[in-house]
Amino acid sequence: MQVPSSKFLQSKKPWLQKLVTKLNENFTYASALGTDVMGKHYSVSDKVTNISDIGWGERGFVVRVYNKGRYFEYAFNELPEEGSEIEALAVQITKAANMLSGDAFLYPEPKEEAITQSFQGDIEKLPNTLGPDKIIKRLTEITENMHKVTPLLVDAYAAMSYAQVSKIFVSAKKDLEQHYLWSEAYIVPVARRDGTTRELYKSFSGLKGLEILDEIDQNLEAVVQNCCKLLDAKPMPPGEYDVICSPDAVGIIAHEAFGHGVELDMFLKNRANASEYMGKPVASSMVQMHDGAKSAHHVSSYLFDDEGNLGGDTVVIKDGILMAGISDALAAAQLGLAPTGNGKRETYASKAYSRMTNTFFKPGTDKLEDMIKSIKHGYLIEDAESGMEDPKDWGIQCMFSYAREIIDGKLTDNLFAPVVMTGYVPDLLKAIDMVSDDFAFSGAGGCGKGHKEWVKVSCGGPYIKTKARLG
Repeated sequence: MQVPSSKFLQSKKPWLQKLVTKLNENFTYASALGTDVMGKHYSVSDKVTNISDIGWGERGFVVRVYNKGRYFEYAFNELPEEGSEIEALAVQITKAANMLSGDAFLYPEPKEEAITQSFQGDIEKLPNTLGPDKIIKRLTEITENMHKVTPLLVDAYAAMSYAQVSKIFVSAKKDLEQHYLWSEAYIVPVARRDGTTRELYKSFSGLKGLEILDEIDQNLEAVVQNCCKLLDAKPMPPGEYDVICSPDAVGIIAHEAFGHGVELDMFLKNRANASEYMGKPVASSMVQMHDGAKSAHHVSSYLFDDEGNLGGDTVVIKDGILMAGISDALAAAQLGLAPTGNGKRETYASKAYSRMTNTFFKPGTDKLEDMIKSIKHGYLIEDAESGMEDPKDWGIQCMFSYAREIIDGKLTDNLFAPVVMTGYVPDLLKAIDMVSDDFAFSGAGGCGKGHKEWVKVSCGGPYIKTKARLG
């Protein structure tokens, strides 16, 4: 079924169009973004049941005008009535914009193409049609089924969140709308034996509705069993090893290695080493990396970004060569480039930055079983947890739940946990010598710009074989 549009935004759209028309009397460019995001979070554990509004929720507007080489933005979430109040708001914005001065970079006048487009996502089951009681009942059944797998569990946690996203963008030449829904779900079994406690986190996500809970059912038993196996896991001996990284582990590497590092506003601040390596090899010739709202169908896929630019598909790395970065409109203008549709705001009242969308390595032609056979001694790394990077010096650190030892080309039952991967990004990527034909995405959680400005992203890839420092 189609995701419904926001009745609130539809009712305010004519008002915004009148405001933009009024502002165009004083400015060569004016636009308005309207945002309405609503959703719920549901969770169940052995002791606590919770229903709350989703943290991504927002409702408001931001106007952008161009004035003598500078941009001015005005955000608000209360709209006056029709009539003279529109005139008053336009006068207020005009006065504030005319006060801009200083020696800041002067932008060229924006040039727009006439575009009228809309997008409505399709999902199987709208969450709000089931009702909170039935969703909680469904999550409770999941926790009960987790306990049925083994008596070693001392707690079982299951959660689901969804966000129904509606946005409109209007200017003199653009009339854009998008309405879609993403969801994410988690299970966390907690096992204990002889004073040792282990937990394992598994997430599921996508442009989906309640059908995402069916994915939990299909994976529940394996996740609980792996959690119990971690009770026998040993600490990872520090060293450099041949490793195979699972698709979710590869996604974290792509996100951290050449995600933030090619956000072009980082180039302007001299905070990314990648600015000096455009057109140069930074990875194995087997590596193909993309980012873009149109590059994939996942939680960060959209028709247009928060500046009204259509989402794209950027080839970041081709055959190991660093080709391009991703940008918001203003960073692109300063660099003399076309925007890539990566201008994203944490909320309507936040600044738009160059941000990742769907970031991934493309699959290759190798088979996972052949990759395992090629390793004399090494590890299969699974279940990514988190990561961080230094775009200026290309250091990387990623956390994974566990690694399975490989001996003489065969997977063993020897588990090591937790696992930390560190190193120099080009060394890690240039050592890749096998890339599988498998492919998977993950889009649970969010991504911050440094320590703030959180937005929704996804990342993924195939299995890759490389050399890495583990500890």
